[in-house]
Amino acid sequence: MGDDKLVGIVLVSHSAEVAASVAALAKELAGGAEAVPVAPAGGREGGGVGTSAELVSAAAASVDRGAGVAVLTDLGSAVLTVKALLAEGDELPDRTRLVDAPFVEGAVAAVVTAATGADLDAVEAAAAEAYAYRKV
Repeated sequence: MGDDKLVGIVLVSHSAEVAASVAALAKELAGGAEAVPVAPAGGREGGGVGTSAELVSAAAASVDRGAGVAVLTDLGSAVLTVKALLAEGDELPDRTRLVDAPFVEGAVAAVVTAATGADLDAVEAAAAEAYAYRKV
């Protein structure tokens, strides 16, 4: 299966390091799912903590293979940034969806599911189900 059929994943964090680390962790836990297009979009363009609409847009464009793009966020203003981009209508690829999921667990579930060739609805559902993961 070619990666042109896989859902892309964007991980938006206030920290470039957190976004990159979660992306690496998710791919590793998904068995090294190198075919899954995953892009971190963390921090501000010039460095530092925050979110950048430009970085999110670029990350989404970089993972778009035509099967949809799932965007997971860490904290409040990251959510607002993605919602604003979606409202613009032309800032993100078609079929880009903000996914309501825990950041780390949801990212792992999204990448694992995308690696199977699942569609955007299934990737979103798997990530959202991560809210039910019990730790005790």
